[in-house]
Amino acid sequence: MSTVWWSARVSPPVSTAGWGPDMSRALSRSMEIRKHVVTTPHGVVAAQHRQAAEAGAEVLRAGGDAVDAAVACGFVCGVLEPWMSGPAGGGGAIHWRADTGEAHALNFGMRAPDGLKVEDFPLSGEGVAGDLFPWERVVEDRNVLGAKAVAVPCVTDGHAAAHRRWGRLPWRDLLAPAIAHAREGMAVDWYAALVIASATRDLARDPDAAALFLLDGQWPRPCPWTATVEDRLDQSRMADSLDSLARDGAEALHGGDLGDAMARDIRDKGGYLTREDLETTRARFETPLAVPYRDALFHVLPGLTAGPTFAHAMERLSHETPTTPDDACPAHARALRSAYRARLSGMGADGEIPEAPGSTTHFSVVDRDGNMVAHTQTLLSLFGARVVSPSTGFLMNNGIMWFDPVQGRPNSLGPGKPCLMNVCPAIGAAGDRRIALGASGGRKIVSAVVQMASFFADFGLDLEEIFHRPRIDVSGGPGIVADAALPEPVMAALRAVAEVTPVRRSLFPYPFACPVAVLEDAAGRHGMSEIMSAWGDAVAE
Repeated sequence: MSTVWWSARVSPPVSTAGWGPDMSRALSRSMEIRKHVVTTPHGVVAAQHRQAAEAGAEVLRAGGDAVDAAVACGFVCGVLEPWMSGPAGGGGAIHWRADTGEAHALNFGMRAPDGLKVEDFPLSGEGVAGDLFPWERVVEDRNVLGAKAVAVPCVTDGHAAAHRRWGRLPWRDLLAPAIAHAREGMAVDWYAALVIASATRDLARDPDAAALFLLDGQWPRPCPWTATVEDRLDQSRMADSLDSLARDGAEALHGGDLGDAMARDIRDKGGYLTREDLETTRARFETPLAVPYRDALFHVLPGLTAGPTFAHAMERLSHETPTTPDDACPAHARALRSAYRARLSGMGADGEIPEAPGSTTHFSVVDRDGNMVAHTQTLLSLFGARVVSPSTGFLMNNGIMWFDPVQGRPNSLGPGKPCLMNVCPAIGAAGDRRIALGASGGRKIVSAVVQMASFFADFGLDLEEIFHRPRIDVSGGPGIVADAALPEPVMAALRAVAEVTPVRRSLFPYPFACPVAVLEDAAGRHGMSEIMSAWGDAVAE
C-alpha cells in the first residue's frame, strides 16, 4: 500500500529569483511528501483514485485480464472523479499483449457533431478565452461552456472495443463497482470540496449541474476539515444509466435509447448532439506509432494526439548525451521546445494557459500474464462543458474547445471534424523492463511522459526514483516551468535555454502533469501514481 508522510527534514535553500506573486511563496519549505511503490509478483493497477485502482485490482483477483481491470477502473473513475472523465468523454489507450508481443493503439477520441454551425461561434473581439487554450474569445464562451461546447463522446465504446477483443469476464460484472459507487454517491471530502468550489460560478449556469454538485443548487459544498465525511453527491441517475450500459453494452449509448435521451437533453439546452452522431462515432484500433529511442522502443497513439509530439521530442533527445538525470533537464527542455514548435505549426493547437485546470484521468494496468494497458480518458476542461444531461446524470465534455474558432487554420472548428487531443498513453520496453505510463494535465502531459520515458530508458531508474525526481514543463510557451527543488546548477543550465519560472509542487493545484505508471521487470510488477495526487494510488492484485 502506498504511504504518504510529511517529513520535518529541512530542505535545501531554494532561490526565489524570478518568482511571481503566487501561492508558492506561502508553501512550507520543510514539508516533504513521498509515496512508496507497490510491488507484487502478480498484477497491479495504478490510478488517480485509489478506489478505482481497487476496483481494477479486484477484477484481476477474479481472474480478469488487464483489459477487464481497465474497464472496471475506468468506469469507477467516471463516478468518483466526475469532473475529470466519464461516459460522456473521450480519450485513447495503448495495449500490450504479452502472448503475441504486439502493441495496439485504441483511439476513442471525440469529434464535432455533424450539425455544428460555425456561424454560432462568432468572435467577441474581447481578447483570448480564459480556459485551457488562448484561442480568440467567442461570444458567451460558447465553445467552452454550455451545450454548444459538447462534442460527440466515445470513451464508453473504447472500453467496449477492448473488452470485445481481449476481455475474459462478463461486461456487466465489470461495471458493477461503478454502479455501486454511484448508488452510494461520491463522498465530498476536502479535496472534492475544493475542486467543486473552484468551478461553482460556472456550474451554477446549468440547473442540472448545479443540482448535482452545489449545495442548494447555488453554493459551494462545505469543506470538511475532519476525517469524517457525511456529504455525498446524489448520483442515482448516473447509477441507472450505468446499469443500462451494463445490461445493453455500449450500444445503449451509441445508437440506443440512452444515447438518444442524452442527445435530446443536449439539443434542448441549445447543443447539436444527435442519436446519429453517437451511432456513427465509434472507437477504432490503429497501428501504434513506434518510437525507437537508443536501446528502448516506445509505442504511442498516432494522429491527432500528443503521440507525434512525444515521438518528435524523443528523436530530438536521442541526439543529446546526458550522463545524469540532472544533466538531462536542459536536454529535455531543448527537445520539448523543438517538439512543441512542430506541434503548434503543424497541428494548430495554440499554447495552453498554464493556470487553467485540465479534466483528464490516466490509469495503467499490468496483469499476472504481463498484458498491459495505458489508458487516458478526459472531458477536456475541469467539469467539461459544466453541463449535466438530466436524463442520464452524465457530466458532458467540452471537446469543441479543442478547435480554433478562427477559420482557415490547421485546427479550425468545423462540423464532423475529429478533435485534436493532448493525451499521450505510452508503453515502452528497455531490456527486460517494460513500462505503461501516461498522465493527466492537458498540454503538460507530454512534457511529463517524455521526461519519465527518458528516466526509464536513459538511466534505468525505478518507479520510485522516476516519480520523485523534480521535473520541468515546456508546453509551447516562451519559457520553462521548473520544479523549485532542482539544484541551482540545473536551474542555471535551464536559464541558458529559456526563461525559467520556478514553482513548488503542491497537493492543489498541480503545477505539473499528474503521471501514473506500472512497470514490469525481473523483480516483479510495480505501480505508482503522482506523489502529489491526494487520491492517486496503486493497488496490487
